[in-house]
Amino acid sequence: MSLGDEPGYPDTGHTRTRLPESDPYGGASRRGGRSSSRSLVTVVGVVVLLIAAIAFANRGGGDNSSNGTDTGNNGTANQPVTSSTAASGTKPVETKSDEGIPTGFAHSSQGVQSAAANYATVLGSDSMFNTAKRHAIVQTIADPATMNSQQSGFDSDYSADFLKKAGLTADGTAPSGSTFVSRTLPVGTKATSYSDSAATVEVWCNGLFGIAGTSSTSPVTSNWFTVTMKLNWSGGDWKVLESSQKTGPTPVTGDNPVSGSDEISKAVQEFGGFTYAR
Repeated sequence: MSLGDEPGYPDTGHTRTRLPESDPYGGASRRGGRSSSRSLVTVVGVVVLLIAAIAFANRGGGDNSSNGTDTGNNGTANQPVTSSTAASGTKPVETKSDEGIPTGFAHSSQGVQSAAANYATVLGSDSMFNTAKRHAIVQTIADPATMNSQQSGFDSDYSADFLKKAGLTADGTAPSGSTFVSRTLPVGTKATSYSDSAATVEVWCNGLFGIAGTSSTSPVTSNWFTVTMKLNWSGGDWKVLESSQKTGPTPVTGDNPVSGSDEISKAVQEFGGFTYAR
């Protein structure tokens, strides 16, 4: 397992846990506005991108879809055709475990990418901070050959010392009157290798972590990272052999105003998660 490269990250490679040094909830809850010229440039840029996207979507398909790329008149590859990157629409799984973890993924490249996306989500969830829930997660998604080592590794990562540093109670929950947030949101997946028995998949993710509350010293922040998973086909499903994590790719932060702790808490409680498919 690899140690995260920012303060407060557990030695796991699965869950991003930035612990900020300041409390944005204690002062002004909105960032200063940008200049009007910056806003105008942003609007014009969005319009241009929308026009380009519509034009791209309406292009003729031709017979280049077999390899997932569009070739120019000279035969060189240009942009991927939309079918190579768009969601397939195929239902990812038919079943879930008792813990609500998707299971029974297709024995295919698409299936293993769906598995990796869903496993990244659950490994980055707040359930990993509770011992019993964490063990149930690992026993559901880990390959039997490495299950014990993964479980002991995670137990070491989510130590009582780490929970205290994160501002959580011994059972991994937020102090009374506040809301703990730990969510991983897959943006896309890529199978870097695939066979019927094993695969390596990269999952590009956005993560949310922190404690929403008026007295919180660990406010909810977002970050970007890529999780790499090695998976085996075992017992009729894809199982995790090992995983690692690296920072980025990270886009430029937008102009959205920062929300207050009450709004964040309400959003976390009202908006549920997804089952991800490739």
